[in-house]
Amino acid sequence: MEWTIIKNEKEYKQALSRLEVIFESKKGSKEGKELELLSLLIDLYEKERYPIDLPDPIEAIKFRMDQLGYKQKDLASILGLKSRVSEILNRKRKLNLDMIRKIHDTLDVPTEVLIREY
Repeated sequence: MEWTIIKNEKEYKQALSRLEVIFESKKGSKEGKELELLSLLIDLYEKERYPIDLPDPIEAIKFRMDQLGYKQKDLASILGLKSRVSEILNRKRKLNLDMIRKIHDTLDVPTEVLIREY
């Protein structure tokens, strides 16, 4: 079958079924190339059809802190703002560019999440 842009649920299901069949194909083989193409087409369809909203910046920071076992004092140390961290986490103070950079670099929270309004 020659693959094109997936336009509907029927084509999507066909692509998924074929992907299951060729999933273990060797890279560079005919089926391996088909696997790569199908993966891209499926990803494109899913992003258009089932978009995922970015998380709230403060919730993302809290979630990542929890994952890493960080406390407020750890974030204060990262930001160099001992007295302001509580205000940030309670949404009383906005993140500035310097804070966003430090949080991104240290906690690995994507910048596109951190720059969102909250």
